[in-house]
Amino acid sequence: MMVAAMFATLLANTLLGIPLFLTLIVTALVGFVFVDPGMIARMMPQQFFGGLNSFSLMAIPLFILAGNLMNACGMTERLMRVARLLVGHLRGGIGHVNVVGSVFMSGVNGSAAADASALGALLVPAMRRDGYSTAFAAGLTAGSSLIGPIIPPSIFMILYSAQTNTSVGQLFLGGVVPGLLLALAFMTMNAVHAKRAGFERRTSLPARHEVIDAARGALPALAAPFIIVAGIVLGFVTPTESAALTVLYVAVCGLLMGELRLTAFWRAAIETTRLTAAIFLIIGISSVISWELAYAQAPDRFTSLLEPFIDSPVIVLLLLSAITFVTGMFMEEVSALMLLSPVFTPVALAAGIDPVALGIIITLNITIALITPPMGACLFIAAAVSRLDITVLFRTIWPFILVAVGVLLLLIVFPGLITWLPNTLG
Repeated sequence: MMVAAMFATLLANTLLGIPLFLTLIVTALVGFVFVDPGMIARMMPQQFFGGLNSFSLMAIPLFILAGNLMNACGMTERLMRVARLLVGHLRGGIGHVNVVGSVFMSGVNGSAAADASALGALLVPAMRRDGYSTAFAAGLTAGSSLIGPIIPPSIFMILYSAQTNTSVGQLFLGGVVPGLLLALAFMTMNAVHAKRAGFERRTSLPARHEVIDAARGALPALAAPFIIVAGIVLGFVTPTESAALTVLYVAVCGLLMGELRLTAFWRAAIETTRLTAAIFLIIGISSVISWELAYAQAPDRFTSLLEPFIDSPVIVLLLLSAITFVTGMFMEEVSALMLLSPVFTPVALAAGIDPVALGIIITLNITIALITPPMGACLFIAAAVSRLDITVLFRTIWPFILVAVGVLLLLIVFPGLITWLPNTLG
């Protein structure tokens, strides 16, 4: 009864358009009606701040700041130049640049929204000039932004790790192959579209010195992901320390290149503070709701519901993915991840599913929700930067969603694609 009342409250407030933080507070208060109203003053603040009292969560604002500083230093444009030289000569080259650019960008900020806004502003006009329709350009920008939270570092993976005590380093390694598969899938989609549209293939390859010069200019940005992952995996630094070192590294590179000004640093800090505050408010109140669900033994009951399928990890993953996908369509992604992870983990462990594989699959599910109507944040960003009516994008985004879901199904059937790299380097 308690879980049903909380879910109904959450759904009703979401449909009414009430701000997410207030929606979650009301949902938590409804839960306390069933638990014990007298515990509100004691347990709500305790669980709220207890959910934020995690050293690993400090990595989130630091990685966000690193991404913002990277944009302020002009590293984004340098990465785009490398991407153009690598794949720009292919048929539909500018579309391939969009995807490869997302791969490069994902190595620093770990945010789909940041990739969609930064790359969309640069590449959607260029794609239109090359003959792409605005709808396809916006769709590919939104779709390729999904690579950001999958290839390390990833804000979603840090949140999942904090909820389930799974190694962040193992999760980061587990996201590499799925992220590259996602990039390959979107590049294949773009190549098919370019061929059907009759785009001409550019025969001239870039000069060798151009590639070397571009790679040299983008080397600080290209090296950042290796510094992040290597430091964590080799045990030299924690994820939070790695994030702090990344901020220092990007800032020093920006100063040495003469492209980081005090005003730009201040704007990056303001934007980081704004986004971090929003994320941490959601984390805090989601921790309260998670405690209420645990108090009501919701994870145990959920495990018993799926007990008939516990001998088939694939079916369990398909069911968990379906629930996550639908939840992500109507709920903000951070809150969905925070609420579902503690409930799903006992079920997955009972089914013998590797917690790293579960984390990547849940992360990809939550990420796909970013481009799924009606609440996908990256859809609205892509529509805004491309100046496309959002209802048009709602109709044309589905092929891109299906491509991402295809990669998700591949990972569910073959979870070794996720665990191979962590097991090899672990």
